[in-house]
Amino acid sequence: MTLGKLTFTPLTLGQIKPTGWLRQQLKIQANGLSGALDQFWPDIKDSSWFGGQAEGWERAPYWLDGVIPLAHLLDDEALLKRIKTYMDYIIANQGEDGWLGPREANVENIEATDEYDPWGLILALKVLVQYHQITQDEKVLNALQCCLKMMDRHMDETPLFNWSKYRWFESLISIYYVYEIQQEEWLIDLARKFFAQGFDWKEFFKSDEVRTPNARRGDWSFDKHVVNNAMAIKANALWWRVSGEQSDRSFGPEMIAILDRFHGMVTGVFTGDECLSGKNPIQGTELCAVVEYMFSLEQMQTIVAEPAIGDRLEKIAFNALPATFGPDMWTHQYDQQVNQVQATDNKEHMWTTNGDASNTFGLEPHFGCCTSNMHQGWPKFAASLIMKTDDDGLAIIAYAPCEAKIIIDNTPVKIEVITEYPFRDSLLFKITSEQALTFPLKLRIPQWASRASIQLDNEEILPEAGTYYSILREWSGETELKLTLPMLARSSRRYRNALSIERGPLVYALKIEEHWKQYNKDLPYREAPHSDYEVLPISPWQYALDIDEQRLNESLDFVEHSIGDCPFSPEGAPVSTSLMAMPIKWNLQHGWAGNTPISPVEKSRIKSSIPERVTLIPYGCTNLRITEFPTL
Repeated sequence: MTLGKLTFTPLTLGQIKPTGWLRQQLKIQANGLSGALDQFWPDIKDSSWFGGQAEGWERAPYWLDGVIPLAHLLDDEALLKRIKTYMDYIIANQGEDGWLGPREANVENIEATDEYDPWGLILALKVLVQYHQITQDEKVLNALQCCLKMMDRHMDETPLFNWSKYRWFESLISIYYVYEIQQEEWLIDLARKFFAQGFDWKEFFKSDEVRTPNARRGDWSFDKHVVNNAMAIKANALWWRVSGEQSDRSFGPEMIAILDRFHGMVTGVFTGDECLSGKNPIQGTELCAVVEYMFSLEQMQTIVAEPAIGDRLEKIAFNALPATFGPDMWTHQYDQQVNQVQATDNKEHMWTTNGDASNTFGLEPHFGCCTSNMHQGWPKFAASLIMKTDDDGLAIIAYAPCEAKIIIDNTPVKIEVITEYPFRDSLLFKITSEQALTFPLKLRIPQWASRASIQLDNEEILPEAGTYYSILREWSGETELKLTLPMLARSSRRYRNALSIERGPLVYALKIEEHWKQYNKDLPYREAPHSDYEVLPISPWQYALDIDEQRLNESLDFVEHSIGDCPFSPEGAPVSTSLMAMPIKWNLQHGWAGNTPISPVEKSRIKSSIPERVTLIPYGCTNLRITEFPTL
């Protein structure tokens, strides 16, 4: 059998290198928790995967899954050296039967320890795929193959259950990788076995259950689990490569549309704290779901190749992802809220299953899975910006500063993306080919970019929004082209008729002055800078906007600021705007912002007849915020 052909093929890890602000963001990450967890946090430092006695299920593989691309993108020699030590240990200690890593989870998690749920193994196989891409070491490929053969036998005796049953499709990544090297039919049979034993997401999304938020405290299920759903967005697209069914290929966008309709947030993610939670902006979204959603979109784009997928990927990457970390990436939240006016250890909370500290910033608020899994967001995004096309060209699926070196028809080609996007609207592309070479270059034109223009060879091209614009030409020497994506402000009405404001790929939110208060000082491993913090507001947040939606771009003047060393921070925001708002009565409830007052706001709620000017900054730059505003 032949696998269904990819429309876009990711470049090998390392062919794309981040530049500009994106490289700086990855350096912030490497200098924060991502690059330090294996030095002090027991679940990584003393992991059973590395010969210790701590957790031996998902946490070390999760960490490796993010820091392997992070270290390689940055050429971080110290981190690469440590990673090699860990990978060498895992491979050298592979069981004779092919089992990788520990056979006991060593974790207080009944779903993992009833029997050893092989989710940890499936995750480790994804890690080995990345590591083999980098090293091309035959031992790594052999470890992959031996573990997959073991899984084939193991599943006959112990079918998939719990997490691995709902995440069965993640195994297809490693199965396809080995198959494309070795072309052995048993691997396709193994893919079919995973499909047969896995949860049927397509059938689940036909039910009303997925449309209904979990409302009662304590409600929890695998099928409505927010991370499982974020992962599953790519499930049927991946399976299409075996099934060939058009309904599988198209199912991911259908899932997204349903999740948007019933649980979607303006930031591009959907709620889940811990299960699907509806459209109220005070319900949370788990960090694991944010990074897994991004990875699902990156994978789905290789098959579906729709510009809207790139639009969604950018929206999440530039908004929801940075907002759930402290600016220096030494702390993170378990849950972020779209309307988040304080982040406290809150016993009054209204999460369905998460705990009191879920939206505080710290080392492992609520639960350590996000501490181990948060690392893949930025690195995999950077590694997915440019892909090869099925007509021997290149596609830019998302925009950020980077450069890539590629071989096309035995000719070295270099492409540089020079830009301060998403904070600015222009991108300069430099394409250098050592010999004259003809190939198409596909540029994604976002749906919001109704006035996009391309400058090439003294000609102005006006591409259609929401498409891939293909430039087929002979490239020789160095060629420059400029893409301009004018960013017009736009608004949308959301929960309780609240107003949200977007411009380009960025969502804008109220800038709230804040105080970080350290707590949990008596807990281990909370020494600075990886301490736990509550974040409290020290400026008002109770406002209703006074704005004419029909004249939005006349009312809002966006001001550009320099892009410094920490652009995703309140003080480092590279762009801002201001507008008039009225103070209103809007109190805390259950330790959160109360329900958004219905718009238009009743006159009895208005506290003062004197409007105030308030500042909005990009959502990804905020730690506290109002994003869905009541209006007059």
